[in-house]
Amino acid sequence: MADLQAKFDVAAEEVKQLKTKPADEEMLQVYSLYKQATVGDVNTARPGMFDFTGKAKWDAWEKQKGKSKEDSMNEYISLVEQLKQKYGV
Repeated sequence: MADLQAKFDVAAEEVKQLKTKPADEEMLQVYSLYKQATVGDVNTARPGMFDFTGKAKWDAWEKQKGKSKEDSMNEYISLVEQLKQKYGV
């Protein structure tokens, strides 16, 4: 698990260094997997109807519900690797 946590931490830093900002859907996937890995299942109320960004982020996180911390970390690491290939660092 310590090795997985280290890889996750590296991926979390690398995603911030992409040369081009990923598409919104990709960013929502990054966000939702990060939140699921670090916090677990969504634990807040869904944002109000005029908070479009907040609702999109909450909905993306909600879709990860029930996924284990380890699975979330592995998917996050894999996604960041794909984004690095696609957008460069």
